[in-house]
Order: sequence, then C-alpha cells, then structure tokens
Amino acid sequence: MTHVLNPLLIDAAVRAALEEDLGRAGDITTLATIPAGATATAEIAARKPGVLAGMALARAAFRIYDPQVRFEALHEDGAPLEPGTAVARVEGPARSVLSSERVALNYLGRLSGIATLTAAYVARVAHTQARIVCTRKTTPGQRAFEKYAVRCGGGFNHRFGLDDAVLIKDNHIAVAGGVVPALRAAKAAIGHLVKVEIEVDRLDQLAEVIEEGADVVLLDNMAPDLLRQAVAMVAGRLRTEASGGVNLDTVAAIAETGVDMISVGALTHSASVLDLGLDIRIA
Repeated sequence: MTHVLNPLLIDAAVRAALEEDLGRAGDITTLATIPAGATATAEIAARKPGVLAGMALARAAFRIYDPQVRFEALHEDGAPLEPGTAVARVEGPARSVLSSERVALNYLGRLSGIATLTAAYVARVAHTQARIVCTRKTTPGQRAFEKYAVRCGGGFNHRFGLDDAVLIKDNHIAVAGGVVPALRAAKAAIGHLVKVEIEVDRLDQLAEVIEEGADVVLLDNMAPDLLRQAVAMVAGRLRTEASGGVNLDTVAAIAETGVDMISVGALTHSASVLDLGLDIRIA
C-alpha cells in the first residue's frame, strides 16, 4: 500500500525544524571541524525491530538543507524492519549531511515508533473485525504526520480536528441537558455530509442514542461484558467504537466483543521512538 503525505506540509514542518536546530549561527561544531570540500556517504539503519514511517520527511530534511545531498530510499513507509536493516543511503557534502542528520532521524524515529506500536495493536486484533484508530492526543503541530504514521502501522485515523466531524462527549451532554437534546442540537446545526458520533458510558444512554439516531456511538470505559451487551443492543444500526482502558493486554478482549473500532490514544501520545541511526564515512 502506498502511503501519501501532503508535500506542502512536509516542507513547512521540516524547514521549521531545521531553523530550530540550526539557530542563528548554524552548526558551529560541523563548521569548525569538517573541511568545506569534504564529501560523505552514509547509511540510515534500524537498530531495533519495528515498522518504518517518515521517509519523506527524512528526505526533505537533507534536500531542504542542501539540494546537493542525494537520498536513496531502500524501503518504503510501512515496511517491517529488523535490527541492521538499512532504510536509506545518503551522499553529498559532509557538512550538509551532518547538519541535517538530526532532523531527519528525529522524524524517522518518532514516526516509526508510532507505526511500530500501531502494528502491535493491529496484530492483537487481527482475528476480529475491529479497526484500531488513533485520537487527537498528538504532538502540537505534528498531527498530520503522527496520524500518517498510524496508517503506516496498519491503523486508521479518527477525526483530524474539531472541524471535520461531530463528537459529542460527556461534558457536551452534561451542558446540553442530556443525550437527546445534544443529538438534536447537533443534527440541526451540521451539514448533510458531517458524521455525528456520541459518547455513552451506560446502556440507558445507549438506548436513547439508538432511538434518536447517530452515525457512531462511542462506548466509553465499558468492560468487555458490558461492551457485548451494547453491541447486541445496537444490532448493526450504528457503528460502534470502544474507548478507555485500552492497552496491549486488553485490546484483544475488547475487539472480541464485536465492536467496529477501538480508539487508542497511546498510539500517538505514548509511543517510544524507534532507534534508527546514521553511520557516516567521510571521503
């Protein structure tokens, strides 16, 4: 499967990251220690097993800093990695390679870590119909990339922001005066292409949602036995999403209740960085 990112988003984010790292005076260590005419070849390789994500951002880090740097991708995003797997070769002016290395590796490590954790969740529910989906619990300014990494790991994206779907949470329900008033107000206000999801944590609330109508119901913090009852009540009339208390030890049991989706905030807020390194040879 080909995974795609908006190149305009890539260039803007990578340029900002390079500006942050280089500061006002540039890479003073490299400028002081590496001759201006030196060239380098390097290999980026995985040091731990995982799933690759972020190659376009790594490529952009070298290209934006210095178009003379050549970046050869050896694997595509979504590829499984073993320790020692080379993912890219880099060649060009040594100063440029060294000065843009960290930004490239930061993106590769962060996004590959998210893809790796997502793949672990997806594997745990592969025997069910459930989809693993991410949340809005992302690093500020990096949401598009982190949600992209979820897709590279075999997961699916929930809404990208507050403006692309209605998700009525418990606090909305409390202020609106209940499940039914909240649903009616939302459906009266939105366009015909906008989906409506509402959160419930009790079966009596679920009964109201089924009666009133919604596109998706979020079953929040329900134990597997209660989730099974909820799925049976819905009987296919709504899409069901489970949330809360989800981890690698519990996700299979949650999926086996028959829910359609399981949202996991940990995919983006708790993924460990995958260890990838750049080994360089100066010519």
